[in-house]
Amino acid sequence: MNVSIRMIGIATTVFWIFVVIFAVSAMYSVKDLRFEFGEPQASVTSEGKMLLSMPITIVNTGYYNIRNFNVTTLIFDAENMPIVQGSTSVPIIQKGREITTSHNITFSIADLLQKSERYLFEDVALRAEERIGLWAAEVIPVEARANISLPWGAPLYNFALGTPQYSAYNRTHMRAEIPISFENHAFFDLACNVGVRMFDDSSRLLGAGATSVEALQHSAYDGSLTMYVPVPTSDTSMTSGYFEVNFASSLFSFGPMVIHYG
Repeated sequence: MNVSIRMIGIATTVFWIFVVIFAVSAMYSVKDLRFEFGEPQASVTSEGKMLLSMPITIVNTGYYNIRNFNVTTLIFDAENMPIVQGSTSVPIIQKGREITTSHNITFSIADLLQKSERYLFEDVALRAEERIGLWAAEVIPVEARANISLPWGAPLYNFALGTPQYSAYNRTHMRAEIPISFENHAFFDLACNVGVRMFDDSSRLLGAGATSVEALQHSAYDGSLTMYVPVPTSDTSMTSGYFEVNFASSLFSFGPMVIHYG
């Protein structure tokens, strides 16, 4: 009886020594697992969605296979509200192997732009939370987290309408040329229709016009819009007032935006 108990005790001790050694070596092996994250590439899909694609290279030079390698990205807007979540998994990474995969995340640009006008006119920082999980030696779970900043470039950054320039048109109306300028800081090319209504200080409608603007990503736009306004009388003034501006594209619609002149 004592011999049996002693043998069981010895076997249990040996078992736990093996478990500890295995766990230590498995965790030590994790340090030989190398991740290489490539430069994220942003593009727009045919459905008008934003596609973030990031290549990931995983090199397992440890002693054991790695199972259920997973990368999950959660993106939050400027108000720290979640926008989208995307995950990429690799079932198994054998020891001594190198694997390259692509981590893709897709979300609606229109949904983001409709959240707030600041995404149209201001550069802001989105937050991405990266979560990495794996099973070392196929049995020991390991997790890590990190936060990174994702810059968002506004497609209509610093949008402005300049002072109207008037020229003669006919006996009752004048031609008004209104300068338009902005910078497209977005990662996509912009094609947008801009409609403008012009009012005097008494909120009397003087004229209306529309134009199409196109700006390549990371480029500036300078153009103008033409409308026809009545020749001023003693009851009207062209020196000051305000514009109502409306924007419409395949990705967003916004307005009216009020811009004062004079």
